[in-house]
Amino acid sequence: MFHRNLKLVLAAVIIALGIWQIIDSNIGNGIFLILLSAIPLFLYFKNEFILLAFLKLRKQDFEGATKWLNYIKQPETALVQKQQGYYNYLHGIMASQNNMMQAEKYFKKAIALGLSMDMDLAVAKLNLAGVAMSRRRKLEATNLLQEAKKLDKQGMLKDQIKMMKDQMKKM
Repeated sequence: MFHRNLKLVLAAVIIALGIWQIIDSNIGNGIFLILLSAIPLFLYFKNEFILLAFLKLRKQDFEGATKWLNYIKQPETALVQKQQGYYNYLHGIMASQNNMMQAEKYFKKAIALGLSMDMDLAVAKLNLAGVAMSRRRKLEATNLLQEAKKLDKQGMLKDQIKMMKDQMKKM
């Protein structure tokens, strides 16, 4: 994994090399290099290990996702703020399989750092509501469920939210 600033320097060098190729009458090579510089720029905003962890998570391979996330040694310096949020979000999803208290810490940190998609934010709040409900904090769970319902614009979490509300009524 390259440091995030090194990715920008690499993109700048590739662009400069592309411009030099265009000036040197190798227009095809120059255009290719300028297009190639989009890869390090993309990886500046989307960390490659987080993307690979998401792919493993789609296949329900939690061990593989954890392995990819463990390659990120210092997330505070190696990742931009949104990437740190998704780093904690992924750790929270995997910790929720075993330890809900540990997952609560990760989800709160992910929400504080920010997640770019409303659906991810809704899932984090839904999981936090489940933790609050298991700790008998009904008011906090109700507030988190309402926030998750507002964020769930496609209605993908409608069944889970309804199920949690029914469980809260039984408490």
